Amino acid sequence: MTLNRRSVFGLGTVAAATAVLGSTGAAQAQEDAEAEIERYPASAERSRKRVAQVYRRQTRKARGSWSSLITVADLDGTTKSAVDENADKVVEAYSVNKVAVAVAVLDKVDRGLIKLDQTVTVSAAIVIQDTDGIFALDGAYPSEITVGHALANLLTVSDNTAVRLCGLVAPALEINQILRDKGFVHTQVVPVANPNRFFLGTTTARETHTLLQKLVDGQLLTPASTAYLLNILRATASFTDGVRLNLTTNERLRVATKAGWFEDGRNEAGIMFSEDNRAILIYSMFASGQFDGDKATNDADFSTTHPAVAARAELGRSMFDAVIKITTTKPKHRAKVYRFVNGG
Repeated sequence: MTLNRRSVFGLGTVAAATAVLGSTGAAQAQEDAEAEIERYPASAERSRKRVAQVYRRQTRKARGSWSSLITVADLDGTTKSAVDENADKVVEAYSVNKVAVAVAVLDKVDRGLIKLDQTVTVSAAIVIQDTDGIFALDGAYPSEITVGHALANLLTVSDNTAVRLCGLVAPALEINQILRDKGFVHTQVVPVANPNRFFLGTTTARETHTLLQKLVDGQLLTPASTAYLLNILRATASFTDGVRLNLTTNERLRVATKAGWFEDGRNEAGIMFSEDNRAILIYSMFASGQFDGDKATNDADFSTTHPAVAARAELGRSMFDAVIKITTTKPKHRAKVYRFVNGG
């Protein structure tokens, strides 16, 4: 049997290539395969191959257990998978499910049941003293804020008190019913004794991906609520330590993202937009378990020094570069232009 390094890598896995060539040869095989892709003209298929290779390399380096779905849209709007790994496994969503909570709240806004400018009370009893977010830093309660303010903090700084504030206008059982009615049977919050409070619950990589896909396709909310939600997720104040870490400020505005973490879980899901503002790539990544290095340290580390978060940062740069020059016929979603100001 005659095999070159590229054809061995075509066996499908690093393990297979290593078995034939050894670790050094397998690494060279991957480099050869990536170089081969770079010689192809820019296309969705080339982008998918590039994303798949970088995902495989980064997740194996980080270790852990991954459930992921990453798709790239063709010119005609058809989406095809670059990565589909355990995508139907029910996983703990953590704060990624805050997007689903926001969808449920905005669904009620769309039906005229609540308004973004109506107020809710931030009482001392409702504030979670967890060092995350900003409401615990206020130091002066009670105060009145709008539903819109609560949603903005829910999705940017991922304030957990904002979860409780959303629960004041959309109780747990109602959130779950709204999501089920939209087809999300695994993307559910966990009710507690207080009907207005809940844990963030579960999802699958495929359901979260579908939620984001339906959002940009205009199948989930009204155009006004869709633009409102995407504007928050694309804001410079939104999560930057993962997929958006190695992007410039203006590049970050082309990525709508939401991360979630707790204990050993490190999750992130979002949308990348082409230069002409169309949703070209959607990613949904959930990772947990034993990562590279000491597990006790990993559990306490939520920054880019954690192997799974570092993997997403490397993958984010590669995904962005792979798709930014291609486009699709999907709807446009314009980002706000970033303006530099100095007070005043």
